[in-house]
Amino acid sequence: MKLYFETMIDLPYEVVKSKFNQELFIYLAPPLIPFHLKKFEGCKKGDFVQIDLGLWPLKQEWVSLITSEEDNIKGWSFVDEGRKLPWPLKTWHHHHRVDKVSEKECRIVDEINFSCSPSFLTPLFKPILFLIFSIRPNRYRTFFQG
Repeated sequence: MKLYFETMIDLPYEVVKSKFNQELFIYLAPPLIPFHLKKFEGCKKGDFVQIDLGLWPLKQEWVSLITSEEDNIKGWSFVDEGRKLPWPLKTWHHHHRVDKVSEKECRIVDEINFSCSPSFLTPLFKPILFLIFSIRPNRYRTFFQG
């Protein structure tokens, strides 16, 4: 199942790219889900991100590996793939892009593909993930543009 969000930012893509870091990652965390960042290595191929979601005894671990990164004249992107996911997620592929629109403007794109196990939960889980990620465009604008 797919989710797609895009956000226009009035800054050069190089500036936005330089601020894709641990501070932004924490800022983007969903406000109503208990969240503890255990490890953030970065956004380069081979980096890991590890978080705990929820509270004991329902706490679940999420581990993602950055499996690719690309930087070219069109912009910059990286992919994080779930290696250990909270139930009911079975697969997670999140393509992050910062597209160069002009010298002074870029577009941040979150393109997510996921599935759940059992599979009948996938379409039921989509609205939940949509709500969680729908805050990102506003958060991106606030973080990057004040």
